[in-house]
Amino acid sequence: MTDACRLPLEAWGRRALTNAQLWADRSRWRGYAFEFLWFGLKQGWACLFGGAMLALIVATFLWWPEGAALSRYDFLVIGAMAIQVTMLAFRLETWEEARVIFLFHLAGTVMELFKTHHGSWLYPEDSLLRIGAVPLFSGFMYAAVGSYIARVQRIFHIRVRRYPPLWTTWLLAGSIYVNFFAHHWLPDVRLLLFAATAVLFGRGWFFFTTDRKRRAMPLLPGYFLVALFIWIAENLATFGRAWAYPGQADAWEMVGLEKLGSWFLLMIVSVVLVSLVHRPEEEVLGARA
Repeated sequence: MTDACRLPLEAWGRRALTNAQLWADRSRWRGYAFEFLWFGLKQGWACLFGGAMLALIVATFLWWPEGAALSRYDFLVIGAMAIQVTMLAFRLETWEEARVIFLFHLAGTVMELFKTHHGSWLYPEDSLLRIGAVPLFSGFMYAAVGSYIARVQRIFHIRVRRYPPLWTTWLLAGSIYVNFFAHHWLPDVRLLLFAATAVLFGRGWFFFTTDRKRRAMPLLPGYFLVALFIWIAENLATFGRAWAYPGQADAWEMVGLEKLGSWFLLMIVSVVLVSLVHRPEEEVLGARA
């Protein structure tokens, strides 16, 4: 998008937002309703990568033609790459955020190779663009989580207080990642990892701006809510046969709630990976939108 096109669009957007804020200022309940709506729109904008991937998965599951020369999974690889290129070309994503996505893609692909080898889940359709049993689009699903975390910090101007020392978070994230592999041979220590997460992040808060007021929320409930929405997205993705757990091999069934714990721990790894590129910034007293 050229600067000549962008400037009129930005001016129109600012005018529309100002008019909406004037409407919301007429009563307290209008203000709450407007802020809630704006929060949802911003969240949707932050998870643009993941939302586009999920829409692609469900749409191709419903309408992919039988006997097509190109396999559905290979099309998902091409589609994921097109989403990534488009977001960079239109400056919907920064190159710094793209580096975060690469880290997620790498870490996710390694985990996929290991987990599919041990039968934790499978990819039921054939494809050419794959490594072993893992189609290449799978790494982009992890990258979508990284894209969201990086973008949401910028879109909501997120800052933190009482964030734990970075070296402790790196140690925790490394332990969580290793346990995803090691529990196949050694005792699963995720309960200890939950406890360690609570100790490190339990005192932390993050601050964000939806409309014009700074809001605050404890870190742990925020991480859990993101994990919950990822679990919901996982149910849609498995419905679309992007992958299947052993119990879903014959027919789709809802992903068990126990997976929420895994997604919560993965959220910790995700936040720490993002912190390698985008360090958490301290909230300043009296900060305004």
